[in-house]
Amino acid sequence: MSRVLVVGAGLTGGACAALLPRGARGPAAVWDKARGAGGRMSTTRGDLGSADLGSADLGAQFVTCDTDLAGPRHSFYEELLSHGVLKPLTAPVEGMVVREGSCNYVAPQGISSVVKYYLKQSGADVLYEQHVTHISLRDGKWEVSRKVGLPERFDVVILTIPVPQILQLQGDIVNIINESQKQQLESVSYSSRYALGLFYEAGTRIDVPWAAQYITDNPCIRFISIDNKKRNIESPEVGPSLVVHTTVTFGSEYLDSDLAEVQQIILSHLERIVPSLPKPSSIKCHRWRYSQVTKAVPNCPGQMILHTQPLLICGGDGFTRSNFDGCIESAVSLAEAVKSHL
Repeated sequence: MSRVLVVGAGLTGGACAALLPRGARGPAAVWDKARGAGGRMSTTRGDLGSADLGSADLGAQFVTCDTDLAGPRHSFYEELLSHGVLKPLTAPVEGMVVREGSCNYVAPQGISSVVKYYLKQSGADVLYEQHVTHISLRDGKWEVSRKVGLPERFDVVILTIPVPQILQLQGDIVNIINESQKQQLESVSYSSRYALGLFYEAGTRIDVPWAAQYITDNPCIRFISIDNKKRNIESPEVGPSLVVHTTVTFGSEYLDSDLAEVQQIILSHLERIVPSLPKPSSIKCHRWRYSQVTKAVPNCPGQMILHTQPLLICGGDGFTRSNFDGCIESAVSLAEAVKSHL
């Protein structure tokens, strides 16, 4: 029975775990360094532990489907819609450019519920706060070390973390990645941005006519969303939450700045855009160092095999593009490659 490890519990990792063939292996293991599932499809709650504080999508906001796109990926949308994980976006979004033939969806339970759905379908043993640091060959298996906990051995390792984090791994993997592969991986680039979540107590009113708005004339803020309104889940028992995404330019300029300092700058710009905003009960600021892929790995659609026996393979949106289709395309490619090696 083969032991399979998926590193990364984002959309690619979750979907890949669900797609892996089960006949030749036991349940896969999924490790992620974060405290919960989602990766860049993360949903978070306010800090106060109060039941009336809502949640907020700090990463991806929508899932966009090109409805004129023929092919097997439509079955993924249909499955998520049939289970209520996704629903059509009906709330007003100012400044949104809708491509002809496309349809936007939201996740009523938060965007991370998409990833959680796939992880549940996979039957995988999912562990969080598992920061992988070393991958080395030991007796024909991969010995995977993490910051906390003993090393474990696996027959197959699938890396779905951002490409720069793959290149930061230590151990035998440093020499296993050949020069050509290293050059390809190093050519990948990402945009960076910050996200701010503001959480309010039940009964708080945010008086704006929109559920979300794209901002075009501010050097700091690109997008604002009243998250519960965007997801169409307004409730008198749960307070509203507001999400702010910065511009890429701002994200790059302040990439290594102190989070508290960045938070204050964003709040000062937000106050000018929405001066009537009430004081939140809780605020969270998140740095997306690897927000969206601006240049993917060339000539490796979906995945790259780093070592065949035992199998070490990597994938993710860095090998396709940063949207739902790109992550699913990589997950399918990864699962097919693993199937052919088991």
